[in-house]
Formats: sequence, structure tokens, C-alpha cells
Amino acid sequence: MIIPAYNEAQRLPDSLTKLVDYLRSQSFTSEILVVENRSTDKTSDVVRDFARKVSASDPFTLELLHSAPGKGAAVKTGMLVGKGDYLFICDADLSMPIEEVAKFLPPQQEPDGFDVAIASREIAGAVRYNEPFYRHLMGRVFNHVVQRLIMPGIEDTQCGFKMFTREAAAQVFPHQTIDGWGFDPEILYISRIRGLHLVEVPINWYYMAESRINPVFDTISMVREVLRVRLNGLRGIYEQVPKTTE
Repeated sequence: MIIPAYNEAQRLPDSLTKLVDYLRSQSFTSEILVVENRSTDKTSDVVRDFARKVSASDPFTLELLHSAPGKGAAVKTGMLVGKGDYLFICDADLSMPIEEVAKFLPPQQEPDGFDVAIASREIAGAVRYNEPFYRHLMGRVFNHVVQRLIMPGIEDTQCGFKMFTREAAAQVFPHQTIDGWGFDPEILYISRIRGLHLVEVPINWYYMAESRINPVFDTISMVREVLRVRLNGLRGIYEQVPKTTE
């Protein structure tokens, strides 16, 4: 579980409690990586407090990481560090109930399987709760732009819950260049051009009024970033060997 966290001290206690309770009831082992990216509140303290409560008998570990600013940077940091067979990006607000994770794991995705599973609020079987009409409308307009420019056929690139196999993550995230909100279309675009199998998974999703996205200014910024992804693709940037940092 990779959880990007910026100023999430208020929401994390409840979300981590739900996540820990869920993982304790599962038969598989797992890890929780909370990636704090330059928070100005007590996000790191909250995570450390929870980590101290994890015992050696728990079927999971909980670790605090730090990244450069931006949600995309936090996700990239966690995905490159994660060790599981499946790496799941999980928004800190748990707007998708954590029990929905079961939809992304075998045997639910068999027999076709997947390399990348995308939580979708738009395909048949998905249900959205309490979302204002204007937010949904702006999301659909943005998705139209994304589909026209880089990701035809994917109905929801922006939901904050996605699962990658470990092998897929190793092919995608070293090539990620966008640190901000527009990272989602980029990682999906990289996945597609590298020939990975993408599936959308319908989920139940609850609108959180405390969303940190500004529906106007952040949408404009994300459109610019989608254009950047398109240009990067035309220039062959994602086919190059990614630079490494010491």
C-alpha cells in the first residue's frame, strides 16, 4: 500500500486505523508505505505513532518515507521502494473503502489477469456517492481531453487508487517525469506504450469535501501536464533509459 500524504495529520488516524484493521484480517502479508511530501503539519508524527503500535506478529509492516514536493513525486518514491508482488496506490482519504481492494487481487482478476488495474468511478458497476455535479462535470471534461490526446478508451484516469504488479511498476515508474497532479495520465500512458495490460475495475467511491484539488486551477495545470506527456511521447522520452540518481 503506497499512500502519498501531504498535510494529512487530520485524516490519517482514521484512515490508518481502517487500513490496519483490514490488513490484520487478511491471510496475505503486506507493507504500508506512507510517503510524506513536505508537509507542514504533524503528518510524520502521526505515522510514527502508528508505526510504534505495529507488532512483530502483525502480517504487515508500516514505514514512513519522504519525497520531493508533489503527489506524483510521493507515488513514484513509494512505488520504487515497494517490495510486494502487487503495489497499490491508495489515497489518504480512503474515498474508496479499503475492502474494495479485494476486487484488484486474484482470483477476481483471473483468468485474464492484469499488469495495471485502475479503480474506475465511470464504468458499469461503479457507484459515486455525494459528488457535486460541477466536480463530476469537470472530471468528465478533463477525461475527454486525456482520451483525445493520450489515453483513448480509459474512462477514469484520475481516481487515486491503482494497482501495479511489481514487474509492471519496474517498467513504468523509472520513466515518470511529472511530480504534480498530472502524474496519473503519464503513468498510464507509459504503461500502454510499454505494452502492459490495463484493466478498469468498477468501485464504490465517496466524495470527500476536504479534497485538495482546486477544480479550476489544478485542472488547467493538469491539462498542461497532459500536453507535456503527449510531447514527451512524440519525442520518444519514455523509450529512453531513465536517468538514475545517487
